[in-house]
Amino acid sequence: MSASDTTLLTTPLNALHIELGARMVPFAGYSMPVQYPSGLMAEHHHTRKAAGLFDVSHMGQLRLVGADAAAAFETLIPVDVIDLPVGKQRYGLLLNDEGGIIDDLMFFNKGNHEIFVIVNGACKAGDIAHIRAKIGSRCQVIPLPEMALLALQGPQAVTALSRLSPGVEKLVFMTGGNFTVDTGTQKIDVFLTRSGYTGEDGFEISVHESQAEALARAILAQPEVKPIGLGARNSLRLEAGLCLYGNDIDTSTHPVEANLLWAMQKVRRAGGAREGGFPGATKILAALAESTRATAPNGTRKRVGLIALERVPVRDHTELQDGQGNRIGEVTSGLLGPTIDKPVAMGYVDASFSALGTQVVAIVRGKPVPMVVSSMPFVPTNYFRG
Repeated sequence: MSASDTTLLTTPLNALHIELGARMVPFAGYSMPVQYPSGLMAEHHHTRKAAGLFDVSHMGQLRLVGADAAAAFETLIPVDVIDLPVGKQRYGLLLNDEGGIIDDLMFFNKGNHEIFVIVNGACKAGDIAHIRAKIGSRCQVIPLPEMALLALQGPQAVTALSRLSPGVEKLVFMTGGNFTVDTGTQKIDVFLTRSGYTGEDGFEISVHESQAEALARAILAQPEVKPIGLGARNSLRLEAGLCLYGNDIDTSTHPVEANLLWAMQKVRRAGGAREGGFPGATKILAALAESTRATAPNGTRKRVGLIALERVPVRDHTELQDGQGNRIGEVTSGLLGPTIDKPVAMGYVDASFSALGTQVVAIVRGKPVPMVVSSMPFVPTNYFRG
């Protein structure tokens, strides 16, 4: 999204970012902190070893309310919504009629016929319009522009947050609920889940914009916590093997080639009790059947992890070739992974080159850099499962 500084939106924490010395950049139509004075590498390492606080208030939050909300939402995503227990969260993919990915999202069953949804910032206006157009007659679609979103991530996130809000430590990965944070001077009501986008344990915290700064200051006052920008958020999520919408998935990719089969529960697959019934189902279920064959059909591609065998960062949009110089794919995200201390990437390759251990060649500034197809995550995840 191209936007001049005069038209950029700001989050409720904008003044705090500037006070903390953040370097602000345009992102998804907002002015957002890419890094603080300590720098991207230090912020990345601090999140892996302690706890980091991220402002992700640019993301979209909405409620789907009504007795038919779960069944209606299930017509838009290839995911089991109806059977998601109250108090649990799940990852989902919003699809167009061709099976292309409009956005990836998180949704949470709050009970009482209410689903809470978080979508990507750059996509939120389009997502909300799409959801309204498709299922607005079956349930209430209520955007929450007044709500800010903070992510507290890292192995010491639970130590820091439970000091302010006892009880959060009882949550496990992908569960959540309503909590009260006691800052010492005020009590702040929040809705949070034990989840995130870094591969670490942590929480995503929804709070009213009027109380976002007080909450952020209270969390930053904890000795474990430092503020973290979008730069480290990107390197952390890539090491964790997590897709970035617009880079690794978009409307030109479908869930099978994006290697997101884990996000499609069996109940929505061929032979399942609620097989299909989502946009692009015929195409996606056919691709899923083909993907299980010993040899993939010509022209199919697959998202894979890649590690460079030389210490040369391989960036987004780098061409991938076979050993004979034939184009076989492209890198969609790539950088020097600070924790793994190697150049890592993800991208799409012809399915015949997608087996683990396959060597491919990235063309970096006209020079070949050997890479090997590798499993993801590149760094082990530390989600708390109890």
